[in-house]
Amino acid sequence: MGESMSVPARSTVTLGNVDGDLEVGEYAVVKGTGTPPTIKVDGTIHCAGHNKFECNVTAESLEAEEKVTVHGDLDVKENVEVEDGSLEVYGKMNAQDIDVDDKLYVSRDLHAENVDIGGSLNVDGSVEAEEIDVGGTFETKGKLKAKSIDVGGTVLAGAVVEVETLDVGGTVRVAGGKIREIDVGGSFESAGPLEFESIEVGGTVNIRGNSKGEEIEVGGSFRTEGDLEFTEIEVGGRVEITGTATGNELEVGGRAEVGSLKLSRTLEVGGKISSNGEITARSIEVGGSLEAKKATAEEHVEVGGSVDTSEGLRARSIEIGRHAKVRGDLRAEEIEIERDARVENVYGKRIILRSGASANSAYGEEITVESHCRVNGEIQYTREIRVAPDASLTKTPQKVDKLPL
Repeated sequence: MGESMSVPARSTVTLGNVDGDLEVGEYAVVKGTGTPPTIKVDGTIHCAGHNKFECNVTAESLEAEEKVTVHGDLDVKENVEVEDGSLEVYGKMNAQDIDVDDKLYVSRDLHAENVDIGGSLNVDGSVEAEEIDVGGTFETKGKLKAKSIDVGGTVLAGAVVEVETLDVGGTVRVAGGKIREIDVGGSFESAGPLEFESIEVGGTVNIRGNSKGEEIEVGGSFRTEGDLEFTEIEVGGRVEITGTATGNELEVGGRAEVGSLKLSRTLEVGGKISSNGEITARSIEVGGSLEAKKATAEEHVEVGGSVDTSEGLRARSIEIGRHAKVRGDLRAEEIEIERDARVENVYGKRIILRSGASANSAYGEEITVESHCRVNGEIQYTREIRVAPDASLTKTPQKVDKLPL
């Protein structure tokens, strides 16, 4: 390697090729030669601070303090390091490792292996890197591809993303794409369809478009516009899925609204669940109310509040809570209506109406009607019926050989 060259402080020089290192004094300006103007440095560029390059820059490495501005492309074979300052590149930027204490701005595309920014990272083009670590805000308007992104504040991606792991302390807004693991302390928003393996968000999640993933855990609310495929959803607050939701388990602490819901295992909702279509699951447990066109469970259904279905509720066993109100037929092998609940037509093998409950009609093999119950319509049974003396029956129970469907 040749000898180093020096650019005096506060001077303006024009350079072409530099065989060794280049020392640039404070407030110095460097211009290149050729078309487009370019400077090529075989060694390291050392900038004392507040320097400008009015050309494309190629170097082995770049070390600087304070602020450095490049009006052109910056192509560095190895490392870029800026201490106690910022770097602005009005062009493309390529490097192996980038370490900037304050902020980095790139007007076009950014390509690197490792990017470590203490303050903010702003890129008007696309970003491709192995690891990105930003203390404050990371914003890119183009495509984003990275293995690992760790940001203390906010991530804004204006185009589709392809990321392995995303760890953000504050807010994330992306245009859609693929993110394998998402861990966000605040809120996460995707303006387009999203593929993922896991989402863990402390606040809110909002996704637009048909999406596919696996595990979802949200402390606040979760909303998606379109269909969603998943394995497990656990949300502390509210869930809203406008399309068809297909998965294994759904657990919601508050309220859930779905277009239709198909689960292979359990549905558990602390408040109310409502659907414009059908709800199917292995088991259903709702603390509040259930509204759907139709609800079906392979095993058990337990509802603490009201049930409203146009085509009925079916399961192996059904338990309706105290003071609940049911609109729609109930069909199961075992049905238990708790005290003071009101139901319509009940079909089952074993039916129990607890004290004070009322029904329009009951059809079962074995039927028990406790005290102060009321049945306004017919009662049909095939094996046995037990009726408390003070129960009110509009019609005399009939023993039949076969029950209606």
